[in-house]
Amino acid sequence: MLNLVEQSYNAGWYTLDNVKTFVIAGMITKEEYKQITGQDYDAVADSQPA
Repeated sequence: MLNLVEQSYNAGWYTLDNVKTFVIAGMITKEEYKQITGQDYDAVADSQPA
């Protein structure tokens, strides 16, 4: 799942909110979110609704 989300994010098909949804669903970890987006999940989660 990580590779698919990462490729889709890098291609511009997924936004930060899309990737955040995968964390909420338990499909990727917070660490993987940071690996994909370069941003800390907790900082983004606090500032943006799902």
